[in-house]
Parts: sequence; C-alpha cells; structure tokens
Amino acid sequence: MSIDSLFRPLQVRSLRLPNRIVMAPMTRSFSPGGIPTAEVAAYYRRRAQGEVGLIVTEGTVVERPAARNDANVPVFHGDALPQWKRVADEVHAAGGRIAPQLWHVGSSRGIGADWRPFGRVDSPSGLVMPGKRVLEPMTEEDIADTIAAFGRSARAARELGFDAVEIHGAHGYLIDQFFWGALNVRTDRWGGATIGERAAFGAEVVRAVRAGVGEDIPVILRLSQWKAQDFAVKNAADPRELEAWLTPLSEAGVDVFHCSQRRFWEPEFPDSELNFAGWAKKVTGKPTITVGSVGLDGEFIAAFGGASSRPASLDGLVRRLEAEEFDLVAVGRALLADPQWVRKIRDGRHDELGVFERSALATLS
Repeated sequence: MSIDSLFRPLQVRSLRLPNRIVMAPMTRSFSPGGIPTAEVAAYYRRRAQGEVGLIVTEGTVVERPAARNDANVPVFHGDALPQWKRVADEVHAAGGRIAPQLWHVGSSRGIGADWRPFGRVDSPSGLVMPGKRVLEPMTEEDIADTIAAFGRSARAARELGFDAVEIHGAHGYLIDQFFWGALNVRTDRWGGATIGERAAFGAEVVRAVRAGVGEDIPVILRLSQWKAQDFAVKNAADPRELEAWLTPLSEAGVDVFHCSQRRFWEPEFPDSELNFAGWAKKVTGKPTITVGSVGLDGEFIAAFGGASSRPASLDGLVRRLEAEEFDLVAVGRALLADPQWVRKIRDGRHDELGVFERSALATLS
C-alpha cells in the first residue's frame, strides 16, 4: 500500500506540517531538578533531523507544588525556560517543529511508588483511586491557581518560539481526574453527574492556554478513555457522551484532539470500526491525532514490563488515514529507539527498522 498519505502537508492555524507524523510525548526523566539538559536538546534535535513532522515533548509540569511525580521530570516555568528555548532553537535549526506538553500529574500516587510530593497534592475530590480518599479536595483558590499556571506556561511557550502547545488531559492525571466520575465526586461547578459537567475544569484550562498562546498558535489536547489506574474504564460510554465531553473543550479553544489508545486499531464503541480519534473527529469536526502501538507489534504498557516489539505493517494505519478517519499519526517507541524512523519509512528501508527493546527507555539515543 502507498504511504503517500503519511507525507502530505497539513496546516493548523499558523502551523504548517510537512507530513502527518507526530512524535508522541514520552516521559524520559533526564532533566535533573526539572531543568532540561544539553543532551535533552540534542535528543529532540535528532528527531527533527529525522524529519518528524511535529515533535511533542515529554510532559513538562506547570507551576504547582506537586505537579510532578519525579524530580527528573522537566518543568516549564522559572529557571527551566532558558533551557527550553535552547531545545526549541535546536529543533528549529534542524528544520523541525515542536510543541511542549503541559502536564500536572494530580493525585496519581499509583504511578511511581518512590514518589514523594514536593508540596500539597492536587486532587478534585481527594481520591487517589475510586473509593480511596486520602487527600483534601482542591479549593476554589487551588483550582484558580492551577488554571492560571497552565496559562502562564502556555504564554511562555509562545514567547520562547514554540510552534504549538499540547495539554495533557489523559491517562488518569489531574485534568483527566476531573473528567473521571469515579475520582471527581464534587457537587460544585467543577463536578457533576455527567461527563459534560465534569469537563468544566478541562475547558477552563483550555481557555487559559488559548489566551496564553494567542489566536495563531494551535492548541492540542491529549485525551484517553483508559487510565493508568484502570485500563478498562471509559469517560464516555457511547458517542452521545463523547460529544457531550468534547464539545465544551472544542468550544473553549482546542484545535486538535490527540486521542490516546493502547492499540490504535481497536474500535472505540460497538457497531463501528472507528477508533477513538475517528470518533473524536466525527463528533467535533476538528483534526485528530491517533496513537497507540503504531508501527510495532506489541503495545507500549508491556514495554515497561520488559517486553520487546518488532516492526509491524502500516497498511491498516494508512488505509484509515486515507479514509480521513483521523489527520495525524503519533509514533512513540519506534521513534524513541530510532530517530531516523520517519526517513526509513518514507524511503522504504523497512529492513533497517529495528526491534524495540526496554533498554531504549534508559537512554537518550
């Protein structure tokens, strides 16, 4: 099957992409004290040299005391900003385009058993798992300050010359905790019985980010149904609920929905082959990014347990892209292991594609 559809340009606001391939955000933990190093800048530059259409950085945390769960995860405020400018400048010098992913982990205590919070932990309702309350719910002041922190980081991204901004609203972290009815049991304007009501916090974060970047820079929102705490849970049980969830986010200023699945080829709802990204595009009319084990035969959660993955056919992916089910394709582990993956795919050098091994997670290749 022809892969030409992967190499068509795409324009979103001021961002013009030369192809449809996005580097998925992947936590690397190589930024001591939250400050990205020269090695981090070189890591992203190599992907730009490899002709990735858009690089989305690893999650970078906003200015809240417990926004991260790892001291080596980078921040996107304060002393880290000059180093992020270096990252953006190096990517641009190599002809690339880059977006920081803005992140707040919330009360995801189950992720990283060694985590010692750097301050009071933010949580919608004080729950770390369904039915397990060990924290105090966020106050109105906490919520307002968190929303403002996302806005400040977005404004910084614009000032530093980044090409887009992605908000991390997936995988059971803070924004997703507000979406998730099992962790958000608030009865004020930040909660509610329906997913549309629980989208309020995420929508306000989007508005703050949109105000921070202005009207020309695209805002991407990464979402998932699955959580790190529970792979089977869904925020939206059917297309009607999906539309109720995504519509306020779209209206708040999202340009692109980045729809995380563990396996991109799996249908999101019964009686339709559309995946999560396909349904998000259908109900919002906005461009979407699909992601989840692209180009590999094993899913990424298994990689953390030591499983390796071999290159897999892209035919099904290309068929869906040609049908305009989604607009962009995010690639994670394959690009982590091989900065030249895009060029090799474009040039038909499939015999040069290597096996992904867990050891790749321990280096900045």
